[in-house]
Amino acid sequence: MVWAWSVAAVLAAYCVGSLSFAVIVSRAMGLADPRSYGSGNPGATNVLRSGKRGAAVLTLALDALKGFLPVLAALWLSPQFGFGAGTVAAVGLAAFVGHLWPLFFRFKGGKGVATAAGVLMAFNPLLGVAPLATWGIVALFFRYSSLASIAAAVFAPFYQALIWDADVYALAISAMSLLLVWRHEGNIRKLLAGTESKL
Repeated sequence: MVWAWSVAAVLAAYCVGSLSFAVIVSRAMGLADPRSYGSGNPGATNVLRSGKRGAAVLTLALDALKGFLPVLAALWLSPQFGFGAGTVAAVGLAAFVGHLWPLFFRFKGGKGVATAAGVLMAFNPLLGVAPLATWGIVALFFRYSSLASIAAAVFAPFYQALIWDADVYALAISAMSLLLVWRHEGNIRKLLAGTESKL
Protein backbone atom coordinates (compact mmCIF):
# COMPACT_ATOMS: atom_id res chain seq x y z
CA MET A 1 0.00 0.00 0.00
CA VAL A 2 2.98 2.27 0.57
CA TRP A 3 3.71 2.32 -3.16
CA ALA A 4 0.17 3.58 -3.90
CA TRP A 5 0.61 6.49 -1.49
CA SER A 6 4.01 7.18 -3.00
CA VAL A 7 2.54 7.33 -6.52
CA ALA A 8 -0.24 9.61 -5.26
CA ALA A 9 2.32 11.92 -3.66
CA VAL A 10 4.37 12.11 -6.86
CA LEU A 11 1.28 12.85 -8.97
CA ALA A 12 0.11 15.51 -6.50
CA ALA A 13 3.56 17.13 -6.63
CA TYR A 14 3.43 17.17 -10.42
CA CYS A 15 0.01 18.89 -10.31
CA VAL A 16 1.30 21.51 -7.86
CA GLY A 17 4.32 22.07 -10.10
CA SER A 18 1.98 22.50 -13.05
CA LEU A 19 0.63 25.77 -11.62
CA SER A 20 2.28 28.32 -13.90
CA PHE A 21 2.43 31.28 -11.56
CA ALA A 22 3.95 33.58 -14.18
CA VAL A 23 0.70 33.28 -16.10
CA ILE A 24 -1.56 33.19 -13.02
CA VAL A 25 0.02 36.24 -11.37
CA SER A 26 0.05 38.18 -14.66
CA ARG A 27 -3.63 37.48 -15.22
CA ALA A 28 -4.49 38.43 -11.64
CA MET A 29 -2.60 41.74 -11.97
CA GLY A 30 -4.02 42.59 -15.40
CA LEU A 31 -0.72 42.09 -17.22
CA ALA A 32 -0.06 40.55 -20.62
CA ASP A 33 0.54 36.82 -20.79
CA PRO A 34 4.32 36.37 -20.29
CA ARG A 35 4.31 33.81 -23.08
CA SER A 36 3.42 36.60 -25.52
CA TYR A 37 6.44 38.89 -25.09
CA GLY A 38 10.16 38.91 -24.34
CA SER A 39 11.60 35.42 -24.34
CA GLY A 40 8.13 33.90 -24.20
CA ASN A 41 9.22 31.98 -21.10
CA PRO A 42 6.60 31.83 -18.31
CA GLY A 43 9.01 32.67 -15.50
CA ALA A 44 9.89 35.49 -13.13
CA THR A 45 12.66 36.92 -15.33
CA ASN A 46 10.30 37.38 -18.25
CA VAL A 47 7.53 38.77 -16.04
CA LEU A 48 10.08 41.40 -14.93
CA ARG A 49 10.18 42.58 -18.54
CA SER A 50 6.57 43.71 -18.09
CA GLY A 51 7.93 46.50 -15.89
CA LYS A 52 6.06 45.24 -12.83
CA ARG A 53 8.74 44.26 -10.33
CA GLY A 54 6.16 43.22 -7.75
CA ALA A 55 4.64 40.72 -10.17
CA ALA A 56 8.08 39.27 -10.90
CA VAL A 57 8.96 38.94 -7.21
CA LEU A 58 5.61 37.28 -6.45
CA THR A 59 6.09 34.88 -9.39
CA LEU A 60 9.57 34.01 -8.17
CA ALA A 61 8.37 33.33 -4.63
CA LEU A 62 5.39 31.21 -5.71
CA ASP A 63 7.46 29.22 -8.20
CA ALA A 64 9.96 28.44 -5.43
CA LEU A 65 7.18 27.53 -3.01
CA LYS A 66 5.62 25.05 -5.42
CA GLY A 67 8.93 23.17 -5.35
CA PHE A 68 9.45 23.58 -1.62
CA LEU A 69 6.01 22.71 -0.23
CA PRO A 70 5.44 19.29 -1.90
CA VAL A 71 8.83 18.06 -0.65
CA LEU A 72 8.16 19.48 2.82
CA ALA A 73 4.76 17.76 2.86
CA ALA A 74 6.31 14.44 1.78
CA LEU A 75 8.91 14.69 4.55
CA TRP A 76 6.25 15.58 7.11
CA LEU A 77 3.97 12.72 6.01
CA SER A 78 6.73 10.14 5.65
CA PRO A 79 6.27 8.58 9.13
CA GLN A 80 2.53 8.20 8.55
CA PHE A 81 2.68 6.83 4.99
CA GLY A 82 6.08 5.17 5.02
CA PHE A 83 7.70 7.42 2.43
CA GLY A 84 11.38 6.71 1.99
CA ALA A 85 14.07 8.99 0.61
CA GLY A 86 13.28 7.71 -2.90
CA THR A 87 9.69 8.95 -2.68
CA VAL A 88 10.74 12.33 -1.30
CA ALA A 89 13.32 12.72 -4.08
CA ALA A 90 10.73 11.70 -6.69
CA VAL A 91 8.25 14.24 -5.28
CA GLY A 92 10.81 17.02 -5.72
CA LEU A 93 11.60 15.93 -9.25
CA ALA A 94 7.88 15.70 -10.10
CA ALA A 95 7.22 19.25 -8.91
CA PHE A 96 10.10 20.47 -11.06
CA VAL A 97 8.90 18.51 -14.10
CA GLY A 98 5.43 19.97 -13.58
CA HIS A 99 6.90 23.45 -14.00
CA LEU A 100 8.64 22.44 -17.23
CA TRP A 101 5.63 20.62 -18.70
CA PRO A 102 2.54 21.93 -16.83
CA LEU A 103 -0.58 19.82 -17.11
CA PHE A 104 -2.84 22.88 -16.90
CA PHE A 105 -1.02 25.01 -19.50
CA ARG A 106 -0.71 22.71 -22.51
CA PHE A 107 2.62 21.33 -21.26
CA LYS A 108 4.41 24.58 -22.14
CA GLY A 109 6.26 25.73 -19.05
CA GLY A 110 9.30 27.63 -17.89
CA LYS A 111 12.92 26.75 -17.29
CA GLY A 112 12.51 25.75 -13.66
CA VAL A 113 15.23 27.74 -11.86
CA ALA A 114 13.06 29.01 -8.98
CA THR A 115 11.21 25.70 -8.61
CA ALA A 116 14.48 23.77 -8.52
CA ALA A 117 15.76 26.17 -5.85
CA GLY A 118 12.65 25.49 -3.78
CA VAL A 119 13.11 21.73 -4.11
CA LEU A 120 16.76 21.94 -3.04
CA MET A 121 15.89 24.15 -0.08
CA ALA A 122 13.38 21.53 1.10
CA PHE A 123 15.85 18.67 0.60
CA ASN A 124 18.43 20.48 2.69
CA PRO A 125 18.50 24.23 3.48
CA LEU A 126 22.30 24.37 3.25
CA LEU A 127 22.17 22.58 -0.09
CA GLY A 128 19.66 25.17 -1.24
CA VAL A 129 21.93 28.04 -0.22
CA ALA A 130 25.02 26.70 -2.05
CA PRO A 131 23.62 26.91 -5.63
CA LEU A 132 21.98 30.25 -4.81
CA ALA A 133 25.37 31.57 -3.74
CA THR A 134 26.86 30.21 -6.97
CA TRP A 135 24.13 31.99 -8.94
CA GLY A 136 24.79 35.25 -7.11
CA ILE A 137 28.57 35.13 -7.64
CA VAL A 138 28.33 34.33 -11.36
CA ALA A 139 25.58 36.92 -11.91
CA LEU A 140 27.61 39.56 -10.06
CA PHE A 141 30.76 39.02 -12.11
CA PHE A 142 29.32 38.23 -15.54
CA ARG A 143 25.87 39.93 -15.42
CA TYR A 144 24.14 37.08 -17.21
CA SER A 145 21.16 35.52 -15.41
CA SER A 146 21.15 32.53 -17.75
CA LEU A 147 24.86 31.81 -17.23
CA ALA A 148 24.39 32.06 -13.47
CA SER A 149 21.46 29.63 -13.62
CA ILE A 150 23.44 27.15 -15.72
CA ALA A 151 26.44 27.34 -13.38
CA ALA A 152 24.23 26.81 -10.32
CA ALA A 153 22.56 23.82 -12.00
CA VAL A 154 25.89 22.23 -12.94
CA PHE A 155 27.32 22.58 -9.42
CA ALA A 156 24.20 21.52 -7.48
CA PRO A 157 24.56 17.72 -7.82
CA PHE A 158 28.26 17.96 -6.99
CA TYR A 159 27.46 19.86 -3.79
CA GLN A 160 25.05 17.11 -2.77
CA ALA A 161 27.35 14.22 -3.70
CA LEU A 162 30.60 15.64 -2.33
CA ILE A 163 29.43 17.47 0.79
CA TRP A 164 26.51 15.28 1.84
CA ASP A 165 25.94 11.97 0.06
CA ALA A 166 25.75 10.45 -3.42
CA ASP A 167 22.25 9.13 -2.78
CA VAL A 168 18.81 9.26 -4.38
CA TYR A 169 18.69 12.99 -3.73
CA ALA A 170 21.86 13.38 -5.80
CA LEU A 171 20.21 11.41 -8.61
CA ALA A 172 17.08 13.60 -8.53
CA ILE A 173 19.21 16.76 -8.44
CA SER A 174 21.31 15.49 -11.37
CA ALA A 175 18.14 14.90 -13.40
CA MET A 176 16.86 18.40 -12.58
CA SER A 177 20.22 19.91 -13.46
CA LEU A 178 20.38 18.18 -16.84
CA LEU A 179 16.84 19.28 -17.67
CA LEU A 180 17.54 22.82 -16.52
CA VAL A 181 20.66 23.11 -18.68
CA TRP A 182 18.75 21.64 -21.62
CA ARG A 183 15.98 24.22 -21.16
CA HIS A 184 18.64 26.92 -21.44
CA GLU A 185 19.79 25.68 -24.86
CA GLY A 186 18.70 28.91 -26.56
CA ASN A 187 20.48 30.99 -23.94
CA ILE A 188 23.65 28.95 -24.39
CA ARG A 189 23.60 29.67 -28.11
CA LYS A 190 23.15 33.39 -27.44
CA LEU A 191 25.96 33.36 -24.89
CA LEU A 192 28.30 31.75 -27.41
CA ALA A 193 27.22 34.26 -30.06
CA GLY A 194 27.57 37.20 -27.67
CA THR A 195 23.93 38.22 -28.10
CA GLU A 196 22.53 37.23 -24.69
CA SER A 197 20.92 40.04 -22.71
CA LYS A 198 22.67 41.10 -19.51
CA LEU A 199 21.02 41.83 -16.19
